[in-house]
Amino acid sequence: MASCAGASPIDEALLPATPRFVADAYYTLAERAKTMRFGLIEEDVVILDTETTGLSVQDNELIEISAALLSGDRIVERFDTFVHPTGLIPAEITKLTGITQADVAHAPTAREAVAELATFVGGRPVVAHNATFDRSFIESVKGGVEVSDIWIDSLALSRIALPRLSSHKLSFLAEVFGCASVSHRATDDVDALAGVWRVILTALSDLPGGLLRLLADTHPDVPWVYRPIFSYLAQAHMGTPFSLAEERDRVLGDVQEDERIDADELLSLRLPTEEEIVSCFGEGGLVSRMYPEYEPRREQVEMACEVRDALATSTHRAIEAGTGVGKSIAYLVPFAAAARANRITVGIATKSNNLADQLMYHELPKLADSLDGGLTYCALKGFDHYPCLRKMERLVRSTAEIQTKKDPADTLTALAVLYAFVCQSPDGDLDALGIRWKSVNRAELTTGSRECARRLCPFFPNRCLVHGARRRAAQADVVVTNHSLLFRNVAAEGKILPPIRHWVIDEAHAIEREARRQWAIGITAENSRALFEHLGDGTTGVLGALSHAAAPAEATTLYQGLVARAVSTVNRASAAMAELFAAVRDAAGHTRSGGYDQMTVWIGPEMRQSGAWEVLALTGQSAIDALEQADKALAAVVETFASEMPEQMAEVADPARRLHETLAGLRLIIEGTDTAYVYALQVNRRLRAGGEALTAERLDIGEALAADWLPEVKTAVFASATMSVSGGFEHFEHAIGLDRLPAGSSRSLHLDSSYDFDANMAVVVASDLPDPRNRPAYLSALEDLLVDIHIAMGGSVLTLFTNRRDMEELFDAVQPRVAAAGLTLACQQRMSSTRRLRDRFVSERTSSLFALKAFWEGFDASGETLRCVVIPKLPFASPTDPLSCERALREDRAWARYALPDAVLEVKQAAGRLIRSSTDTGVLVLADSRLVSKGYGKKFLNSLPTTTYQRIEAHRIGQYLELWRKAHDRRS
Repeated sequence: MASCAGASPIDEALLPATPRFVADAYYTLAERAKTMRFGLIEEDVVILDTETTGLSVQDNELIEISAALLSGDRIVERFDTFVHPTGLIPAEITKLTGITQADVAHAPTAREAVAELATFVGGRPVVAHNATFDRSFIESVKGGVEVSDIWIDSLALSRIALPRLSSHKLSFLAEVFGCASVSHRATDDVDALAGVWRVILTALSDLPGGLLRLLADTHPDVPWVYRPIFSYLAQAHMGTPFSLAEERDRVLGDVQEDERIDADELLSLRLPTEEEIVSCFGEGGLVSRMYPEYEPRREQVEMACEVRDALATSTHRAIEAGTGVGKSIAYLVPFAAAARANRITVGIATKSNNLADQLMYHELPKLADSLDGGLTYCALKGFDHYPCLRKMERLVRSTAEIQTKKDPADTLTALAVLYAFVCQSPDGDLDALGIRWKSVNRAELTTGSRECARRLCPFFPNRCLVHGARRRAAQADVVVTNHSLLFRNVAAEGKILPPIRHWVIDEAHAIEREARRQWAIGITAENSRALFEHLGDGTTGVLGALSHAAAPAEATTLYQGLVARAVSTVNRASAAMAELFAAVRDAAGHTRSGGYDQMTVWIGPEMRQSGAWEVLALTGQSAIDALEQADKALAAVVETFASEMPEQMAEVADPARRLHETLAGLRLIIEGTDTAYVYALQVNRRLRAGGEALTAERLDIGEALAADWLPEVKTAVFASATMSVSGGFEHFEHAIGLDRLPAGSSRSLHLDSSYDFDANMAVVVASDLPDPRNRPAYLSALEDLLVDIHIAMGGSVLTLFTNRRDMEELFDAVQPRVAAAGLTLACQQRMSSTRRLRDRFVSERTSSLFALKAFWEGFDASGETLRCVVIPKLPFASPTDPLSCERALREDRAWARYALPDAVLEVKQAAGRLIRSSTDTGVLVLADSRLVSKGYGKKFLNSLPTTTYQRIEAHRIGQYLELWRKAHDRRS
């Protein structure tokens, strides 16, 4: 939970809600570090820093190396040198570091400098902040591996030593603890790190003595560079026991309860008047105190007043607020006022992490600082965002091999970070702890909602960070969460989130799809295999462990009999499920369904009457029978063993629950009688086996929300920049259930963007391309058009495809042609990193990208990095999509009611990638001639934020873009 910051440098550096005993220790660190002595671990240590021409070791070079030999608290010898690179130093690096080409002109080469460094270090341990970076540059030079075998990352150690700091950057640490300043020169940064290093060691010595011993002794077979440090510091605490439960109690002892009122108990809310809300946005008002450069926007004030009215009348709103309105502040001001005045908790649910972070780290802190009396707020995330204390204890004390595809030492570092964090933090999640998840198996350190042992866990409920977070969220003014957790809470009948009756659902255009995803029931080959592997048999898995644990028990005959029956029934169920998935693959092979890699088949009336389904249904019933027997056997084990072996039952209870849910889901899909669902099967064609699935998805999300959620909510404000279709909200209101509520329960309104789209965005429709359904002719013409567009724009083009097959074929054809013109074009290939593609596109002004769904929304690239968005084909759902098929079966005009408006909203979202600030300019190219040849095309064009568009023949579009670009460049 967060509130207004304190006054001292340490106070400002600490995370909010840091326990007092932890803060007191941090206050004295700098002074204590001056007199502390650390024996062998502070003798003959080399502090090192480098400066380079960039961040990539493949593309950049060393330009400065500095090192200092420490003896105790003194620097006894130094090594400093510039390095002569083979290329020029980029201007931005010179600006950052002050190192010029003249400085390095007569410096030694990298090989010469690194050889001298190796002589200076002499194999001693090297300490560097983010050591992987410095080490990779040093060792990329021939002879660099001779410098040292021991590299200690002070960044990782600072996260263990100082888990309550809001940052672990070297410059931040040096400033907070009064060390030498960081200047982005290696010599100065070495001086800063030399001081910070002693602070880190002092802070490590403050960790519980028993914890230091535990970390030093865990998994001794794993080479771990920090083990000697923990082992040395633990010597001062020989024999000191460690209890994580006691440490959690100590941390939570400082937590002040601040019970809130359930808004359902209030007859009405105390709220500011509309005039008071308006004044918050006026000169000298609340918002101008938050943002000194703030300029009032009529649309923003109108939205704030509308939100205030919704709260006052306990009604709902659907507000389409165009880009630039500033909708987050518009809803935060009245919602914060409602929370504070009525002692209730209000909620904000977002789709993207970007918006959640913007709220948590920018808007809400500024609002808290500007409000008299402050504001409390917290983020509440899904289970797998929090460390599982029970799993941490099991892993740190286990003798089994650490499961990882990379370095197991990274798992030990993650454990050390987590133990230090939970021993000093009443709450918090994993996301900002700097854990290297590419090397650490997240599932070993977190739990899922279904996996959580709950009452069988010694940390449940208050000591647990997951369940404690829910309790503490109920004591905050504002809770920020995500759509997925909100809908999981609905499915769990309100058992995950606190009772929040007033919600803002931001990025609301995405909620129908997310609710359908969260409420889907899926039986997959992958999950089934993992479940039965987890259960194991008489010698492996949790059943094997249980059989071993039950051997010495007094009632061993009874226990072993129950375990043996569980093993037998689980084995039969595993075999039956394997046969089921083989039948799923066979059934898919008997259909005419299309698809590229992933084949999805609607289980409709025709399928259920087929011979393939008859075989599948019989196999499914056999699997149901086998699962029923295994379910009964596991339930008997859990019930009988629970009191005698609670720890073992915590391990068995999770897979037992998962098996029970598999049984219920399979029965639902095979029977197929519940008309609330649409049923389907999936097969991955690229795999010979595996990748099969059976699914059931809710057909009508609006109906479910209107029945199960909206009646419990007094006010829900749905906000997005893309809701309406041709000015109407009927599609959105039906999708989320507002049209099923009593008259007067809700209101919808559109607020124009604060940006001038007519001046800043041009829309071009390619009027004469072949119909996309004539694929060969269409792709041939589209290839030429895409080449013309990229060359005319000189790059900075994002082309958004609806399917991988078209994208990959066109990339193979287009990329060589634009490369010949000196342009870079990337493609969202299989297994490619979406984040890396985004970063590269944003950082390289002239690069272009072919991309799929991940880039249609939520991708921001302001300015010159994105000047053109191309949509080759209107994003209609496939006519063989199970949801489309089920709707068509039940409604005569289903395509016009669902598929058409969904496609319109997707195009609006894609167009929104282009203009992200008041100064952005760009061109939207719509390369689907159906926009002008079909009557429904007007719905797309009338829904765009511009009032005009250009209808141009494909071969003339390149010429048009060249003229647009020249006019744009002159204006810039």
